[in-house]
Amino acid sequence: MPGQDSWRNWAGNQSATGVTAVHPVGTAGIAAAVRAAAAAGQRVRPIGSGHSFSAIGRPEDVQLVLDRHAALVDVTADGLVTVQAGMPLHRLTAALAARGWTLTNLGDIDRQTVAGALSTGTHGTGAEFGGLADQLRALELVLADGSVLRCSATEHPDVYSAARVGLGALGVLATVTLQAVPAFALRAEEGSASLPELCADFDAFMTSADHVEFYWFPHTDRCATKRNTRVPLAEVAPLPRRRAFWDDEVLANGAFAAVVAAGRLAPPLVRPLARLSSRALTARTFTDAAHRVFVSARRVRFREMEYAVPRDAAPDVLRELRRAVDASEWRVPFPVEVRVAAADDVPLSTASGRATAYVAVHVPAASEPGEYFAAFEAIAGAVGGRPHWGKLHGLDAAALAGRYPRFAEFTAVRDRLDPTGVFGNAHLDRVLGPVTARSGRA
Repeated sequence: MPGQDSWRNWAGNQSATGVTAVHPVGTAGIAAAVRAAAAAGQRVRPIGSGHSFSAIGRPEDVQLVLDRHAALVDVTADGLVTVQAGMPLHRLTAALAARGWTLTNLGDIDRQTVAGALSTGTHGTGAEFGGLADQLRALELVLADGSVLRCSATEHPDVYSAARVGLGALGVLATVTLQAVPAFALRAEEGSASLPELCADFDAFMTSADHVEFYWFPHTDRCATKRNTRVPLAEVAPLPRRRAFWDDEVLANGAFAAVVAAGRLAPPLVRPLARLSSRALTARTFTDAAHRVFVSARRVRFREMEYAVPRDAAPDVLRELRRAVDASEWRVPFPVEVRVAAADDVPLSTASGRATAYVAVHVPAASEPGEYFAAFEAIAGAVGGRPHWGKLHGLDAAALAGRYPRFAEFTAVRDRLDPTGVFGNAHLDRVLGPVTARSGRA
């Protein structure tokens, strides 16, 4: 019955009750649901997998769940793949692999829907590569009046530009067209290094392979490193199944879950367990299909804050974060993730206009981030850091407008397409400001 549905995100830190969940089928079904909600004066939020940690997807009245709008529409001979926006990324990459295609870059989690990943600016790592928005070529957007707008670089280019990272604030993504590439493999080289070494020669290390990242273990100086080099698919040589299961399921998930649980039961154990975990790292090299190497299974739930900072500022950000951790009484069981990306031209992309490094901090899902996240936010903010739209942060529209040179360009498109705030919620009102008509400004 209407008004009887509830919702909770993946991490469990965002929830809503008393909302109407609608599961539309097809673009026409989405448009009909939007028209009905707008006529009733209700606000609409589309939702994918609920993998955002921020309240960006939190519904207030009507929630559009796109689980019945999740099919592969077409793959052309030149790799243009059109997909209904509710399809999860892991299903899309599997479907592409079966046809000899893949996406050129992915994040390390693939449970998100295509629409959710695009809307929040999901990215992977690679100094010469952008996020998912860089692979977008066209989209179909259901607007607040129920009309459907087809956009690309040549059709409604201003809307297309904004909607490449649209926060679900412009309309509902119905279908998207991405540029796939012929399937390739990644040669993965995983090992360890010290944080001072990586900070001392940050650019050289982060550009030493096509896709590079590392994880720093707080309370230690040790980091787990990952360097992935693009190679032909014919070179695939995956780990033996037993080794892969031991490394990725037993150690990376099972043992890590035990470490996190032990730290919650006995907080003084966190620091010695961090040292033990960092020393347990083992080097390994293997080659597998790219979509398998990019992605890691994440079975231990967490809350996350991630900031995009100018790439040349990343070493100082990491040094300051380490000083803050060492000087505090915090007990941090999760490693800090560090990645890079090329600059892009998307108004609300975290990499808009600048080569970027991403630094992400985590706490267990049931924990409050407290002073740890606040301190990191201040450190990143001091160098003009931009928060990931799907992750926790404390900034409002005034602060964000100072971090994004094209912020007003985006909000102007939003105000034009959705003048009464049909696609808003309290979170978007905070980070974008209320739309003109809703705020009463003429």
